[in-house]
Amino acid sequence: MVTTETADVRLLGSGWSVPAAVSASGELAQAAGPEKVRQSIRLILGTRRGERVARPDFGAGLEDFLFEPTGPTTAALVRHRVETALVRWEPRIDVTEVTVDVADRRRGRLDIRVAYRIRSTNTHYNLVYPYFLHEGGAV
Repeated sequence: MVTTETADVRLLGSGWSVPAAVSASGELAQAAGPEKVRQSIRLILGTRRGERVARPDFGAGLEDFLFEPTGPTTAALVRHRVETALVRWEPRIDVTEVTVDVADRRRGRLDIRVAYRIRSTNTHYNLVYPYFLHEGGAV
């Protein structure tokens, strides 16, 4: 019998959890279905360009914005970079909206909100990714 959960896993994949973690049984933790897609989005946003030897252009490259002023211009550039990276590197989703809000100007924190639809299941999700522009912002 195929349940919704097993269909999601078959369509969206499964594999090691990102970041790697150990399960309660002492094995590498696994992720599957919509959770695997969410982890993939976070991986794309958190990867520096040039970080991966085999794919030097992989990732959003948000580190390019470190120490930039916390304002609307930087927010717009970050939004564009996130949209472009997700469209290129995560084919399982349609990005429906990306917004970048200045959450804490003093600490340089941006909240990147991504609304997306998983193509194979037509389900909608959203994710908030906090990003700090200034050194030592994540305390």
